[in-house]
Amino acid sequence: MNEPIVIVYRSKTGFTQRYAEQLAGELGCAAWAERDAGPERLHGCRTLVFGTRAHAGRVDGLKRALRLQRQSGARLVLFVTGAMPGDAAALNAFWRQNLTEEQLREIPHFYLQGGLCYERMGPMDRFLMRGFAAMLRGKKDKTPEDEATERAIAHSFDASDPAFLRPLAELLREAP
Repeated sequence: MNEPIVIVYRSKTGFTQRYAEQLAGELGCAAWAERDAGPERLHGCRTLVFGTRAHAGRVDGLKRALRLQRQSGARLVLFVTGAMPGDAAALNAFWRQNLTEEQLREIPHFYLQGGLCYERMGPMDRFLMRGFAAMLRGKKDKTPEDEATERAIAHSFDASDPAFLRPLAELLREAP
């Protein structure tokens, strides 16, 4: 493999996969599910794009992404999908709780809003989401954010938009 850019994704409900495939189509590069991407397949790539989900406040698979980056020697670019809108303050806190100061400087990172798909979630994730929804329903003195979140997680929805990929695609087109 001697592609300048390779996209590897971890997707549970399909949003990350869809974004990875759209990005690969736009850039004319390969996109592989994480299970199909090992160091031998990444040999020679200069930029490794790792797409995954935000899950329970963390970047799902971050250790795997960092390991693939080390093994391949490629530059790592990270994108994370999630159900919530990209509020700047919340995203800043999310990135700071997941990446070190050095990683924040060295690893370009992007958030792409996706959605919720209860039908494709595993049983544990559905259970956790039901618990979170019940906690919000029972909360006294809800903030407007609490009310918006409660409405948003009540059912499956798709808020993904290919336009969310533009800043990431632009960065990758400029990559050396």
